[in-house]
Amino acid sequence: MTSPFLSTREAVAPADLIARAQTFGPPRVAIARAGSPLPMEAAEDATKAGIMVPVFVGEADMIKTEAAKLDWDISGYALHDTTGEEEAGKTAAGLCGAGEADVLMKGQLHTDVFMKSAVSRDAGLRTGARFVHIFHISHPDGGKPILISDAAVNVAPDLKTRQSSIVEVRNLLHKLGNDRPKIAILSATESAIPSVPSSMDAKELADWAKANVDGLDVSGPLALDLIISPAAVATKKLTNDPVAGHADAIIVPDIVSGNALFKAFVYLTGGCAAGVVTGAKVPILLTSRADPPAARIASAALAAISCGLPK
Repeated sequence: MTSPFLSTREAVAPADLIARAQTFGPPRVAIARAGSPLPMEAAEDATKAGIMVPVFVGEADMIKTEAAKLDWDISGYALHDTTGEEEAGKTAAGLCGAGEADVLMKGQLHTDVFMKSAVSRDAGLRTGARFVHIFHISHPDGGKPILISDAAVNVAPDLKTRQSSIVEVRNLLHKLGNDRPKIAILSATESAIPSVPSSMDAKELADWAKANVDGLDVSGPLALDLIISPAAVATKKLTNDPVAGHADAIIVPDIVSGNALFKAFVYLTGGCAAGVVTGAKVPILLTSRADPPAARIASAALAAISCGLPK
């Protein structure tokens, strides 16, 4: 029996996100091991939308076979013939490091192999900044999206990594047109108490951001109800908090809470989760086999906005 909590809504790629991406030049996207249906379909959709120029990496015969199934002529795009996951990941990451591609995208290969290639010093993608994964989640009926970091890359991020998350989330929201985003730091309470370590961290992070990061409002610790519900904020009399009840983004304490939170938005509300990894020389797209087409094209749009190439 299907859980009554599961949404039957189909994810919808936000039209305003794609439209914003189309105002920029389409980035060259190196797709590591592109020769399977899902990455090829995503690449075709994004290419037709004008937000991607694919750079195919992988087994050439498989890539051409999948393109033929889509009746897609890919003869005008770069194709790098490789064998296996490791060679595809290394080649795609190297193309980005060498300036021959603007975005690195995961195709049909394991995430650990893909990310190992991305973080390798040989790839030339490391900038000294921490890699941070950010989800942009939108509702099928539209309205304001919410960003979540970090739900996929950093398992137990230390304070320095979460400081980077705050900065990277702010930067992305600025690129999305939000000049003063409201960023909430998640815990289980709105008070900093020693028995809840994440609340103490949240207070320290909020204080640090207020002193060191401009162009945002930040608050923490905040429990989820106080992050997203103006009614809960009014009940608990936190109406003087500029972030509470109106957050644009949530900084989570660990991968478990972040992963659970983003999947709740997706599976319980029908949300569309576009994801991008920041902190490298180029944006990185960590697509999943479970991602619907809407999430894939929305992720491509997010990467195009992150690049911000002139049209």
